[in-house]
Amino acid sequence: MIKTKVAIIGSGNIGTDLMIKIMRLSKVLEMGAFVGIDPESDGLKRAERMGVPITAEGLDGLLAMPEFADIQIVFDATSAGAHKRHSEALIAAGKRVIDLTPAAIGPYTIPPVNGDAHLDAPNVNMVTCGGQATIPIVHAIDRVAKVRYGEIVASISSKSAGPGTRANIDEFTETTSQAIVEVGGAERGKAIIILNPAEPPLIMRDTVYCLCDDGDRDAIARSVEEMVEEVRKYVPGYRLKQAVQFEHIGSNKPLRIPEMGGEYTGLKVTVFLEVEGAGHYLPPYAGNLDIMTSAALATAERIAQRIHAGAAA
Repeated sequence: MIKTKVAIIGSGNIGTDLMIKIMRLSKVLEMGAFVGIDPESDGLKRAERMGVPITAEGLDGLLAMPEFADIQIVFDATSAGAHKRHSEALIAAGKRVIDLTPAAIGPYTIPPVNGDAHLDAPNVNMVTCGGQATIPIVHAIDRVAKVRYGEIVASISSKSAGPGTRANIDEFTETTSQAIVEVGGAERGKAIIILNPAEPPLIMRDTVYCLCDDGDRDAIARSVEEMVEEVRKYVPGYRLKQAVQFEHIGSNKPLRIPEMGGEYTGLKVTVFLEVEGAGHYLPPYAGNLDIMTSAALATAERIAQRIHAGAAA
């Protein structure tokens, strides 16, 4: 198979991990350029040692590279603020864009939920690490019992949160909350992120709370377990920490949920998750980065296959 050439903008933790994944794992993608703004960054130095064409001049440097003409897909692993300019310039140049920032310019994409829905979109958004970890679970519950309210809490090691993540906390919560609704299927959504400073660093943990219509609890648990196995196909370190938890909320003791505008009765479903990274670039505790880069890689491979299928038709 002829490989599709790709570029990555952003030489930090996410961009570097993604580059290594592409070079080690992908049978359909090939690194065409690695882009940063700090010539002393470990990512750029590592890319150069691995024989990948590099530039430390950001987007403008990429546009000027002779390799740019052959690149078909560009990953943006910078910041939500920078992505708007990047996206406009890259789409104008005829490139497909995969956004790993919370900018949410393109449609939200979660591989096991709607991974094939936006393969022809010029820009697709990978939501956030918390979204990639939890929205599949919200969807799995919703396909059995309608989710009226979904809330997720993502706890990540402070050491795995680089400057881009820290600068985008507000966008993280807003983007994830919206995607819980648009992709997960919940009527309302809320997202919380916790940067945990514990030493030694803790593996990414996620908690999903769903308030839904009463339904078959065994069917809900099976749906969640099946979804976990779907995610594990591209994130092997993704797992349930314990059995799915259920609690009936009766009219004698309803929950008051401000986001729902009143009292709630029905079924509360709680799911506890853990995401261990593959350790391609950062330690295994950085599962938050691993699930983002793995989801972006899975999406890019589907887009590349679509491009080649169209060219062969």
